[in-house]
Amino acid sequence: MNPDFLTIGAFAKACRLSPKALRLYDELDLLRPARVDPDTGYRYYAPGQLEQARLVAWLRRLGMPLARIRQIRALEPPAAAQEIRAFWARVERETAARRDLAMFLVDHLSTPPTPPVSPTSPTSPRKDTSPMASSSPLELRYAARTDIGLVRAANQDTAYAGSRVLAVADGFGPGGAPASTAAVEALKFLDAEPLTAGSVLNLLEDAVQGAAQAVRDIAGTGYEKTGDEKTDEIGTTLTAMVWTGSRLALVHIGDSRAYLLRDGELFLITHDHTVVQSMIDEGRLTPEEAETHPQRTLLLRALTSGPASPDLRLHDARPGDRYLLCSDGLTRAVPEDTIQHLLTTTPGPDATTAALIGAANANGGPDNVSCVVADVVRGGGEGQTVVR
Repeated sequence: MNPDFLTIGAFAKACRLSPKALRLYDELDLLRPARVDPDTGYRYYAPGQLEQARLVAWLRRLGMPLARIRQIRALEPPAAAQEIRAFWARVERETAARRDLAMFLVDHLSTPPTPPVSPTSPTSPRKDTSPMASSSPLELRYAARTDIGLVRAANQDTAYAGSRVLAVADGFGPGGAPASTAAVEALKFLDAEPLTAGSVLNLLEDAVQGAAQAVRDIAGTGYEKTGDEKTDEIGTTLTAMVWTGSRLALVHIGDSRAYLLRDGELFLITHDHTVVQSMIDEGRLTPEEAETHPQRTLLLRALTSGPASPDLRLHDARPGDRYLLCSDGLTRAVPEDTIQHLLTTTPGPDATTAALIGAANANGGPDNVSCVVADVVRGGGEGQTVVR
């Protein structure tokens, strides 16, 4: 036997892995010993294996699953580095989502519950010009608009704005139009529900599961093609917000988007569930390269015949906030700085939706385009729903 070989105990001490872990990694074909004594079954390791063992230990400290470590161990260093970067990007996204939920729970459990205020109630406060007006409850002023664009044979988008529910859905496949309509219809009952920030996420999650089932029902029905379809699969994206009186609960799946305009700055508050966005997150693609990538419209998640896995979040609202929900017919046709300019300079939700859709059509209108704009105001404003 090579006199330089290390016993499993000595090797474990040198690489800071326990003998038990080393035996497990041997069984999983993750880190084989250099020699196994045929009589005693005792494991021996070569000094050159220390670097491999340390890499395994470091990756385990990152929380990486053993199956993925095995894949990385088989790669050349540059490719392995790329995979580690992709893994950590996903960890950071998941950590951010858990952090937001934790902050909501801390805030929710620290604040005494208050009864919800219905914007449609006869006892709802009206506009008050007194010095106490600043304490009036918050309300939404809103408008929704959808347009077929200049190229498509049919409109498969659905846009809706109500006293509590704001939603945009972008259907695809032969039954894309009824799929997007069904997804939004499944949320409309929340317009009449008494909601609090503490219960809205559970209600919204249940509503989305109802939307997913409605889409699955449609996917099982035959529909004729219109000529626009890029896939035979039937489904829809869904980006929606539900108003509680102080917060907006967001549900999102697909590549429709939600933006927040606050103090003149525009923030994207959803994350595209697309192949190219995952490649950007993993550092394999730049945003500029993504704009011309052949798979830029390929979705990783949507409401289809399969299980639904949407993002759910809560957002605190402030007076003066302006929210935009839109299908990708807007974001693929209109640069983000133009969207920001129109949101900043156009008064009123209805005029703003018209300006945004006009900008998309002025740039060729290559797709259906839908917009919902909602302004957060002090009590007394009348909500406005426009769907065109």
